[in-house]
Amino acid sequence: MNIVQENNHVLYIWAGAVNADIEKEVNQLKSIPNVRVNVENADRVFLANFSKSQFDVIFANISTGNSELVSYLLKIVKPKGKVVVKDDSMQGETACSNLLLSGFINIVPLENNTVVGEKPNYEVGSAAKLSFGVNKAKVAAVWKLDVDDDDERIDADELLDDEDKLKPSADSLRVCGTTGKRKACKDCSCGLAEELEADTKNIAAQSTGTKSSCGSCYLGDAFRCASCPYLGMPAFKPGEKILLSDTQMKADI
Repeated sequence: MNIVQENNHVLYIWAGAVNADIEKEVNQLKSIPNVRVNVENADRVFLANFSKSQFDVIFANISTGNSELVSYLLKIVKPKGKVVVKDDSMQGETACSNLLLSGFINIVPLENNTVVGEKPNYEVGSAAKLSFGVNKAKVAAVWKLDVDDDDERIDADELLDDEDKLKPSADSLRVCGTTGKRKACKDCSCGLAEELEADTKNIAAQSTGTKSSCGSCYLGDAFRCASCPYLGMPAFKPGEKILLSDTQMKADI
């Protein structure tokens, strides 16, 4: 009862039959100076046709599971007004959740299955206009760089050298689908292992600097000697690099 203050308008909702406890509580409310008390049965609350935001405090012996009735209490209580609900049909935590879902705030559980909730400080159904205007000057200021003429600046052309600008070959970009690198996995089946092995052999062959002893190897087999490493290969231009296979690099026995 200490929730009720002088000059408050109070609604007392009772359920079932009238008993001595109900009469005692109503008389306690009426004994507070300048307090107006309305008493109504829970089954007839909607028929009473109360005004919106009419009561400062509402005492209700109802089930918070009745969402329609709880929402109606939110409508007829004033902003920041209190609703004290005694719900014997549910546990305190469930009753608190029901009040919260109906729109009440600052919910506090008390003893004897009683829960207190507060209506927010605005009217149900009220609206406010939101401004989504954009201040172009402020937006431009955010992206403006305050640069002094004396500040040292980086020349973008100096960040890359000639090698960085070279376009890589397609072969150098090929990587293993498993390792993600230009390194074949253990059970390589995509052909990268063979490709890397061939590259290694080609590099080795080129590094040996194989030279013709007679100077006629490029003319074809008709001009080559019996031990010529180019036997069986087509003629080529003088000075052209020729890649040799393993079998061609081995001497005949």
